[in-house]
Amino acid sequence: MIELTTGVVFLMSSLYGNGPGDNSQNLVPLTFAVEATTTASSSSTTSTKIMEAYLMKEFADTPILVDIARCESTFHQYDKDGNLVRGRVNNADVGVMQINEKYHDDTAKKLGLDLHTLEGNVAYAKHLYAEQGARPWISSSKCWSGSGAQVALDQSK
Repeated sequence: MIELTTGVVFLMSSLYGNGPGDNSQNLVPLTFAVEATTTASSSSTTSTKIMEAYLMKEFADTPILVDIARCESTFHQYDKDGNLVRGRVNNADVGVMQINEKYHDDTAKKLGLDLHTLEGNVAYAKHLYAEQGARPWISSSKCWSGSGAQVALDQSK
């Protein structure tokens, strides 16, 4: 339970700062906080809510990506054992945004991103969305289609 509490405290301070006048720049990696919360057996809901809050902050300008993450991975980068989440249909789809390694790993590496880390997966999703809109996630669009999917798909033409 202490790992859960510590993880939540570190995450909240990295998201919201340490208080008035705090000028830090998210010094604590979210990956640590999320992994720490997974050590407690009752923390699944907590870690999901933490991940959702993180993604809402990261994708503040593109909230459709939060809905896509919900549909693609139910807000999980790693499973309860700390293993990278892989796609059920396609094992090459990885992480919270289920980015396909076969098609995107080389480009991600050229950009200095690692799809296997939360930060790299999220950053690459931003890059991919900027280039192609929601098209890379079209196979899950029935799940997130009530979330402005047509607008997202129209922008990617």
